Amino acid sequence: MNPLSDSGQALPPAEDTAGLALPAGEDGAVADTASGPEILTFGCRLNTWESEVMRNHAQGLGETADGGSDVIIVNTCAVTGEAERQARQAIRRAHRRNPDARIVVTGCAAQIDPDRWAALPGVTRVLGNEEKLKAESWSPAAMAEPRAVSDIMAARETAAHLVTEFAGRTRAFVQVQQGCDHRCTFCIIPFGRGPSRSVPVGAVVEQVRALVRSGYREVVLTGVDMTSWGADLPGRPALGQLCRRVLRLVPELERLRLSSVDPVEIDEDVWQLLELEPRFMPYLHLSLQAGSDMILKRMKRRHLAQDAAAVVARARALRPDIGIGADVIAGFPTEDEVLFEETRRFLAEQALPYLHVFPYSERPGTPAARMRAVPVPERRARAATLRDVGAQAAARYHAGLLGHPLRVLMETPTTGHSEQFAPVRLAHGEAEVGEIVTLMPVAVDGVGLVAERI
Repeated sequence: MNPLSDSGQALPPAEDTAGLALPAGEDGAVADTASGPEILTFGCRLNTWESEVMRNHAQGLGETADGGSDVIIVNTCAVTGEAERQARQAIRRAHRRNPDARIVVTGCAAQIDPDRWAALPGVTRVLGNEEKLKAESWSPAAMAEPRAVSDIMAARETAAHLVTEFAGRTRAFVQVQQGCDHRCTFCIIPFGRGPSRSVPVGAVVEQVRALVRSGYREVVLTGVDMTSWGADLPGRPALGQLCRRVLRLVPELERLRLSSVDPVEIDEDVWQLLELEPRFMPYLHLSLQAGSDMILKRMKRRHLAQDAAAVVARARALRPDIGIGADVIAGFPTEDEVLFEETRRFLAEQALPYLHVFPYSERPGTPAARMRAVPVPERRARAATLRDVGAQAAARYHAGLLGHPLRVLMETPTTGHSEQFAPVRLAHGEAEVGEIVTLMPVAVDGVGLVAERI
């Protein structure tokens, strides 16, 4: 499946799945600063979108005399043991900080094992992934119920939710797909998200149009297994057709971006958009996971290394400046030095600038958890080696962008991301947050590019 993407793999809890850095708290959560209940979000971009849905539903809930709320919502991730550990730590810290607060726990980890989360101090309610998106789950009467977790595997539809504001963010997310029908051996997420189901085109277009009216210049389409979008809809349309419809029916949208995609399921319309449509961002984030064919087979991925290499070559032929990211797991069970070297060499040859690398994390109940494990220190060492490979590729890629004007969406007064998703910092002065400015990169630093106004 596609991991933060949108998620069949472990992403750092403070990052989304296409490499967008999110503001992280000390526990690795993305914490909001908006009105209403405090929300701590872990894991993928889809969780970020769902937190905004919950924020809308929970406005006014538990309101206190000073205009605050006595409710804390924790939106958990189950993709790694570390993500769960950080969520538990955040809950304990929140309870110590505010022992009278009512803590509501939801998300994939809560869906998979509600009893474990209900037992934590301060937790007064556990919500499943279906229930958390329903307005009635956030009524004062419903809040008196300690648990509402249905069988996620019985879910057959995904309701559209109109979200027009994302706290503290300059790009907006739109959920177009939910769940996953694949069974990668390392992944627990299908049991937290249920079967694959698509949001109809009309609902997606309505959401994008509303976001543009709210002032957003860039929209990111997101889901659990993005490239499976449409398989359950009449006529079985492909993801690229959805993108075409959005761009045609919302002509005022300036930038459209995709979250993670499966290398073997990129359809021809997506390729054509990459080549010809200036509003379709030149960036691909691949759900790669490994560069060794043997490990990919043991993961039950649907591609081999040569398939991924062909995708990278085609993307660069169409858009030589394209930014490419990938999710990679280091230290998967049975990975010996020879197999690890195959992945390291593959990544070095492909020179992918935006790698998300994480050590393998056992998920009880998955086939990989029963395979011969690589020692944890070795997993971490291999992950560090692969991150170094990615850092070297990023430095070379950024150097190649020097002297070429970039259109940058400003996320702070001095920093933003280009169309290729290159991180850019203003050398002098400031720009308006949310503005798209043309900058000339003049230097490379340890993070990305340093640029000046043209």
